[in-house]
Amino acid sequence: MTAKRWELLRTMTGAGPLAIREAARRVDRDVKGVHGDVHALLNAGILQRTEDGLVIFPFDAVRVDIMLHAA
Repeated sequence: MTAKRWELLRTMTGAGPLAIREAARRVDRDVKGVHGDVHALLNAGILQRTEDGLVIFPFDAVRVDIMLHAA
């Protein structure tokens, strides 16, 4: 997960279905970059696509546990 993807998820939380262009406008990024991030998040099962082609973050909250080990 990149910082930009986290920002995208934060922005989409509670926003309902959005077009990729609208999501890009809300995070003040270019559509092409957001498009790539949206598809990565769709493939990971984090975002979902609605029947009319919009994308949605269908959760109210996300909990992430990360463990880092020395190399």
